[in-house]
Amino acid sequence: MDWEALQLSLYLGLAAAAILIPAGLLIARALAWRRFPGRSLVQALLALPLILPPTVLGYYLLVAFGPGGIPGRAYEALFSGSLIFSFEGLVAASLIFNLPFAVQPMQRGFESIPQALREAAWCSGLSTWRTFWLVELPLAWPGVLAAFVLTLAHTLGEFGVVLMVGGSIEGETRTISIAIYDRVQALDYGAAAYMCAVLVGISFAAIAFLYMLDNRAGRAHAR
Repeated sequence: MDWEALQLSLYLGLAAAAILIPAGLLIARALAWRRFPGRSLVQALLALPLILPPTVLGYYLLVAFGPGGIPGRAYEALFSGSLIFSFEGLVAASLIFNLPFAVQPMQRGFESIPQALREAAWCSGLSTWRTFWLVELPLAWPGVLAAFVLTLAHTLGEFGVVLMVGGSIEGETRTISIAIYDRVQALDYGAAAYMCAVLVGISFAAIAFLYMLDNRAGRAHAR
């Protein structure tokens, strides 16, 4: 078992979630309640990583993060380093391929809140900001928690984008999915099988947790 690769994958997932959840809250809330020109296009753009082949998304990110791309040049000018084949590049890529996994559950959470509750909070003198903190966020927390779990689980399992952007640098960009690929290439099927079993267990636990959360939310709404 490559514990270093698993640890790096967990760090990557937590870093992506720590950035995506606060940013995704604002996006999800706006999409849930605001109607504006081009809203459908914005939603389609956010959902694009769900259907794009990982190698296609990885290729475009590799070009963008490289020395010829604007993000790559900006990062190099600010930090004197390369964004590709680095942990920082993997974090940036994770923010993009995890967008739908973070935004969509939170959007559904906000959409489940009756508009009458928000209006009642405003009539009681609460500002928009305090309504968000005291009314909206506590009611939308299942969606927020689901977004966190999905972002973390999806990051652990992502392969194509991670390989394209980060390669397989031990201790820096070799995640658990890349480590599995490397073990298969080396014909070490025993180690690969063990790591696969660990990922299956983590994925199953994440899905079971989400279903449990959804069932509890359904029972709460039924009351």
